[in-house]
Amino acid sequence: MVRWIPGERAADFTPAGIVEGVRRFREPVHIVRDRPGHEPGLGLGGELHTGPGQGYELLGSLPPLYPEWLGDRSFNQTHGVRFPYVAGEMANGIATVASVVAMARARMLGFFGAAGLALPDIERAVAQLRGSLPDRDNWGVNLIHSPSEPGHEERLVDLLVRAAVPKVSASAYLELTPAVVRCAVAGLRPDGRARQLFAKVSRPEVAARFLAPAPPEILRGLVERGQITRDEAELAARVPLAEDVTVEADSGGHTDNRPLAVVLPVIRALRDDLTRRHGYARPIRVGAAGGLGDPAGVAAAFAAGAAYVVTGTINQLSREAGLSDAAKDLLAQADLADVAMAPAADMFEYGIKVQVLRRGTLFAVRAGQLYEAYLAYGSLDDLPDATRERLEKDVLGGTFEDCWEQTRRFWLDRDPREVDRAERDPRHRMALVFRSYLGLSSRWAITGEPTRRTDYQIWCGPAIGAFNRWTAGSPLARPAHRTVVQIALNLLEGAATVTRAQQLRSYGVPVPGEAFDPRPRLLS
Repeated sequence: MVRWIPGERAADFTPAGIVEGVRRFREPVHIVRDRPGHEPGLGLGGELHTGPGQGYELLGSLPPLYPEWLGDRSFNQTHGVRFPYVAGEMANGIATVASVVAMARARMLGFFGAAGLALPDIERAVAQLRGSLPDRDNWGVNLIHSPSEPGHEERLVDLLVRAAVPKVSASAYLELTPAVVRCAVAGLRPDGRARQLFAKVSRPEVAARFLAPAPPEILRGLVERGQITRDEAELAARVPLAEDVTVEADSGGHTDNRPLAVVLPVIRALRDDLTRRHGYARPIRVGAAGGLGDPAGVAAAFAAGAAYVVTGTINQLSREAGLSDAAKDLLAQADLADVAMAPAADMFEYGIKVQVLRRGTLFAVRAGQLYEAYLAYGSLDDLPDATRERLEKDVLGGTFEDCWEQTRRFWLDRDPREVDRAERDPRHRMALVFRSYLGLSSRWAITGEPTRRTDYQIWCGPAIGAFNRWTAGSPLARPAHRTVVQIALNLLEGAATVTRAQQLRSYGVPVPGEAFDPRPRLLS
């Protein structure tokens, strides 16, 4: 029989002692019993001896546990990071340059929120990131699918390739486009990739497209246009389009509201099947996003096999986030159910929706009224007088004519082809006018426009409620302490604590509930 001999610290069988043992997860811990039939306790330090004698009966030992080890080790090695953690790309620059730089310097990964921004703004952000992180490649930029603006998507990929952005997170794709394929394939070499593509997905059929090699017909078209070489196309036919696939569950913004525990195992199994089928030599990692607002959620994602985790909604409360204090105040008051689905500005005509904050804002209701009018009528002129008056007064804050003139000026600068189409197609003009409200509403939340507070569009998932409950009364409840890195470190530290608590409980230790609820503190 192996026995545990205490050192300076005796074995502890009390609830408080077991909680302390859980929190010291970076140390080896021994599960011990003082006599047969008694519940086990914990021993820290000490020595192990065989045979009869003094000490305690040893039931088992657990090695040290580190937050760095919670995910897939290949994630850390491939991306040059210490932790398997990503701060996601909240759009319109809400995931700021400052946020990405802070994450990179803390040896984690962050993506700049390029979606919704004009190309010059993205170009300036990339230049700032390059200047701030000259010797690092653990940072990236978002590439969002833009079915209504394919030209913008192509030009953004031109920038990402030209600027040698090291990581790109592709989001909201339902089908592959030549642009996203080029982003992944351009610069592909036998020994690696010019840039790592992260594919954010919520459906198996979409995941399969990124887990498979690039479609031959798209590769042929890219070669014919001189956008990739024949060597790159040949290599692309033998490797997956993306080696990091993020399963997006019930998240803020674009989401299918899928439960993570349902969709993550399905896509991991799909990954395994396609790896065998294509004979891939390099590992493909499947990460988790959506609904991750407290340590228990993060620990559950890792326990379900996530190679890494991605947070989004909660990072909008960080000091670095490009969101107004007024909008942050609304987020800080939200609970689990204070969210709603609303029409998406970038995919309005397709009926795609995004998840937004409901509490304190009427955006979801008003955006829904616009979409209902779009479905019911063929043009702005067709709307009944009562409907027109209500939308102009309560939603748009101006006449249809004034709103179209403002919208027209915007599109003349961004893409004049949209104006030409709207002049020919009254239904498209109506869509652009209604979309202008959706676009401006997120801008008002960013700038803190006081006259449009009830129209703020704040992308938000139920994770915000878990985060607010977890941080209440802690240092992270204070805005001054709420940095993107402090949020990340506390979630990882807490997830390691929850993981250790579950390990011990599964070996018969009576772990108190308190051990599963680690409180935030200031970490370095």
